[in-house]
Amino acid sequence: MPTIVIDVMPKPEVLDPQGKAIDARLPDVGFREFSQVRQGKRFEVTVEGDVTDAVLDRAKALATELLANPSTEYIANIEVAK
Repeated sequence: MPTIVIDVMPKPEVLDPQGKAIDARLPDVGFREFSQVRQGKRFEVTVEGDVTDAVLDRAKALATELLANPSTEYIANIEVAK
């Protein structure tokens, strides 16, 4: 059965303390080439049947209505898992 992946991220203007904590540690653990970490959420939903445009539209509705808090988060990506 196919899986749809939904990524939800904090809006840029919202503080991200977990991302900031990771960001602060990057140089200490040898990852100096990376910066400005933002931590989000990943959801995987299994689809009964084929993934059609209508099913992807329903996944977007699910993300909008249930998975993301519109005042602090945005839906960064919705795709079929590879």
